[in-house]
Amino acid sequence: MDVFKWLQEWYMQNCDGDWEHCYGVKIGTLDNPGWYIDIDLADTDLEDEVFETTSLERNENDWIYCHTEDNIYKGSGGTANLNEIIEIFRNWCNEKKQNF
Repeated sequence: MDVFKWLQEWYMQNCDGDWEHCYGVKIGTLDNPGWYIDIDLADTDLEDEVFETTSLERNENDWIYCHTEDNIYKGSGGTANLNEIIEIFRNWCNEKKQNF
């Protein structure tokens, strides 16, 4: 399944009438240039789960840094790495048995 379609499904699964009013998913651009994504984990099955930081530096335009902080999955990367950042999140969800 396409990672963007999967992310939409993950988001819909967590929308319960309350969660989406306080939490959600943010995707934006960086000025170096690149992408970032913040995915709120509070009040989801992933709240307080351990995520091992992922750091890849292939070259100055092809890099990824993903970690969790304050119950937020935070991923950032180069201009062509947005798909991979979401894929890392999906793989972690699958490891935690959060298949959607």
